[in-house]
Amino acid sequence: MRRFDGKISLITGSSRGIGRALALTLAREGAAVVVNYQRNAEMAAATVREIEALGSRAIAVQANMESTEDIDRLFERVEGEFGKLDHFVSNAAASSFKKIADLKAHNLDRSFYLNVRAFVLGAQRAVKLMRDGGRIAVLSSYGSSRAYPTYANLGSNKAAIEAWVRYMAVEFAPKGINVNAVNGGLIDTESCAYFYENVPGMAPMASVLPKIPKGRMGTTQEVADTIAFLLAPESEYITGQTICVDGGLSVIAPPFYSETTPPLSLS
Repeated sequence: MRRFDGKISLITGSSRGIGRALALTLAREGAAVVVNYQRNAEMAAATVREIEALGSRAIAVQANMESTEDIDRLFERVEGEFGKLDHFVSNAAASSFKKIADLKAHNLDRSFYLNVRAFVLGAQRAVKLMRDGGRIAVLSSYGSSRAYPTYANLGSNKAAIEAWVRYMAVEFAPKGINVNAVNGGLIDTESCAYFYENVPGMAPMASVLPKIPKGRMGTTQEVADTIAFLLAPESEYITGQTICVDGGLSVIAPPFYSETTPPLSLS
């Protein structure tokens, strides 16, 4: 048997990027996948076709995770199609990249609704369908614990998400449900490229990569594999944790090795 035979997985924002990589990873190991998307029906349909080509079942469900009505409709569709849920992965995210002084009320609202509220409401709905236990995972980022330009709005929401993970883990453990977060560093996605290429005045990616101990961006597959582990039987005793997938980015500090010169040693 494959690790996820008979399992039903819902991944928000799974028509592209990390969500898509995870959807295909779970499908290869037998899971039926609910592919959630907001706008691009063609990309979602393509992901469904790829999953079906792997021999697993998939459906695409449009839902804007900022909308409580859409969240309800998404989970109603899951229940109607499958009758249960084993994995809920909160992956959809968006925000505004501005200095704190420039943030407007609607910027704050949208980031909170899509990142924090959608995760909490989704987890509430997911738990009701996890009658035999299950797994909940959420995507965070290193901005949750490290401050860098224009990321305050999203980073503070990611920090809140990690706090919710700890509370959920304690409350849902008696139901046989584990809750964890995966904190990604610089991952090679469209959203990361957008941040570095479109925020006026942002430091170029080429200047950032040498400061990462691994010296490169991470891949969507590396993040997907970590999430898959947290959904798998092998992680049964792991809950309430935030796992970093960042090539060592979260453990470095200035002075950076990339800015030093030999011999770097006192005799």
